[in-house]
Parts: sequence; structure tokens; C-alpha cells
Amino acid sequence: PVETYVAFPMPDIEGSPESNIDAGNTESDNFLGFSVTQDGKPIKPALQQRIFVAGIDMTDIVAPSKIPMNPLNQQSRTAIGKLPQATLDEWINRGLVMADIYDAGEGEKKEYAPLWTLKSTYYWKTSFPPGKDVHVSHTYHPSVGGTVANTYLEDNEPKGERYAEYKKKYCIDDAFVKLAQKSQADMQAERPYLVENWISYVLMTGNNWFGPIKKFTLTVDKGEEDNYVSFCGTGVKKIGPTSFQMTATDFYPEQDLDILLLVPTGAP
Repeated sequence: PVETYVAFPMPDIEGSPESNIDAGNTESDNFLGFSVTQDGKPIKPALQQRIFVAGIDMTDIVAPSKIPMNPLNQQSRTAIGKLPQATLDEWINRGLVMADIYDAGEGEKKEYAPLWTLKSTYYWKTSFPPGKDVHVSHTYHPSVGGTVANTYLEDNEPKGERYAEYKKKYCIDDAFVKLAQKSQADMQAERPYLVENWISYVLMTGNNWFGPIKKFTLTVDKGEEDNYVSFCGTGVKKIGPTSFQMTATDFYPEQDLDILLLVPTGAP
């Protein structure tokens, strides 16, 4: 038998003054509802959470203050606002937080918004017996982000840094360029238009296995027939009115799975 530790990373959660990400129950450490079973028996994993800014681990800076680590937790903002001014100044200099000044109709208010990225990894120790198939199941609700319009064109043309990012991340094609251009015209004419939804799933850890993923199957369902979906994959086939599938053998993931959905909405 092989006894070893297994680790499962969750999608990064990034802080910003005006976040447009739904990261589940942000007041819970298990904000995306992660669970794992082996041969049908539940496993209680440990959780490691670290805080990063610009690729630098700053967990030891934040942890002593007992601030909730999830940057999308409203309690984080409240707790940060109660820190001594000297600590706030240091955190601003480090890029951990920024002042967020706004007026919600009750006069000017000032809060401090977390800017850090939360990296969470579940891990557990388990045993794999020789000569026996082991069935492991992981489940979680991926975080979902979105916008109130299309954002990957510049001056309504396929150019600029964001377009290059979307082409690499979601493998958008000319059809998605035309969809965004039409959506922009529809929005200006106060007709129904398209908004973006983003879903991310970690795949790159498959490269840490003892060899490739022997049989890989990815199924993506876009939800509704009038939605549009784009993601990077090879040999993707449509297998239903809203579902698409990619299969591969001896598969080494070259990037994590990022899905772009264009979803119709009403006029403003």
C-alpha cells in the first residue's frame, strides 16, 4: 500500500474595491462547500490558507490581526477599519488594502478594501492499497464572476490587453468578437444584450500525478440554449442542446479550466 498526502487547491479569491465575484459563503472557511470521499466514505481534510500580494506571501503580516482571510468577507472590511492608523498605513504601503471612499446617499463614507489574493488548499493523508481500484470524488461549487456588459473589446474592436487575455484564457474566436460587437449595439439601442459570466476550475495539479491522466473527460453545460460558451480545449464536441464534451487519453493539462459564458439580459 502507498500512504501519502493528497492536496486539492481551490480557485484563487481576489480582493478588490468593487468585486464582481460570487465566492459562496464568504463567512465560512469552506466557502465553496468542498467535500471529498474515498470509496464512498467521507474524508475530513485539513485546510491551508495563505494571503498573497503581487506573488509575495503576506500571511504572517495579516494573521496576527485576526482579520478574516477571505477578502470578499464583509467582516474583513469592518475589522480592517478598526486597525490602528499605523497598521493601516503599513498595509496600504504593502498593497494589502486601499481606501474606498463612496457615497451611498447618506454622506461620504470611507472603508478599507482588501486587495490580497486568498489561496486555499485542502489536504489529507490516505492509503492506496495494491491491486485495487480506488474511487475518489471531489465536489465543490466553483466561484462565479461576471460583468454588466462585454469587456474584452477595446473601442468595440478585437484589440488591447484584455482582448489578448481573453483569447489566451478562454480561447475566444471571431464569433465571440461579433457577439460582443452586436451586444454593444443592442445595449446602446436599449435592446436585450449579453453579459459575461466566468467560471474557473483548477486542472494544472493533474501534472503532479504519477504520470498523465489516463482517461480525461470534461463536460461543460452552458445552462440555457440562448447562452454562449467559450473555453480552451481540443476536440470539443457538442453532445446536447446545451452541453459540450472533451475527452483525452494520457492527458497533461496545460492550463486551468476557465469558462466564459455570454448570457442574455434585459435592457437597462
